Amino acid sequence: PIDFSVIGNAAWFGLPHFHSPEFHMDAILLIVPVVIILVAENLGHVKAVTAMTGRNLDPYMGRAFLGDGLATILSGCVGGTGVTTYGENIGVMAANRVYSTLLFVIAAMFAIVLGFSPKFGAIIQTIPQPILGGTSIVVFGLIAVAGARIWVVNQVDFSQNRNLIVAAVTMILGGGDFTLSIFGFTFGGIGTATFGAIILNAVMSIGERR
Repeated sequence: PIDFSVIGNAAWFGLPHFHSPEFHMDAILLIVPVVIILVAENLGHVKAVTAMTGRNLDPYMGRAFLGDGLATILSGCVGGTGVTTYGENIGVMAANRVYSTLLFVIAAMFAIVLGFSPKFGAIIQTIPQPILGGTSIVVFGLIAVAGARIWVVNQVDFSQNRNLIVAAVTMILGGGDFTLSIFGFTFGGIGTATFGAIILNAVMSIGERR
C-alpha cells in the first residue's frame, strides 16, 4: 500500500541547506577523472539530440560543455552535487518529439520553484517503484536506440574488428553497469564504458597502423 501520510506531514515551503565549499586535495584527485566521463557523456547526449532532430549541433558543443561546467561550479559553491546533462530528458524528447529549447527553460523554472516545496517531493516519493522502473526502461531504451542511430547515420563500418570490438565491449560494460574500483575510487557502468572505449580504441588503432 502507498503511504500518503508523508504528503500531509510535509511542509508546503522549505529552504535547502546551504554549505560553503571546502577544498581537499584527496577529494579533488578522485573527482578529476570523472570530468572525462562527463565530457564523453555530454558529447554523447548532444550527438543523440543531433540524430533525433536531424540538425547539426556540433557548433554548439562548446556551449554545452561551458554550461555544464558553470552549473557544476554554481552547485558546488552552495554545497550541491555536480550536475550534468541527463539522458532521461533526451529520452523524453525522443518519446514526445518536442525539441523546443523554450519548453525546457519553462520546465527548468517549474523545477526550481517546485524544488522549494517539500510537499511536492513527498508526492514524488509516493509513486510506486514499478511505475518508475517501467518508465526508466522506456526512456533509457530510447536513448540506446538513438545511440545506435548515430552509428547508422555516420555509416560506421562494423566489418572492421576495431569498431566491432569497441562497440561490443562498450555496450556490455555500460548496459551491465560493470563496476570497477581503482585506488579507492569506484567507476560505474558509464565510467568503465567510457574509459574502456577510449583505451581499447587507442590500443587497437596502434595495431592497425603497424
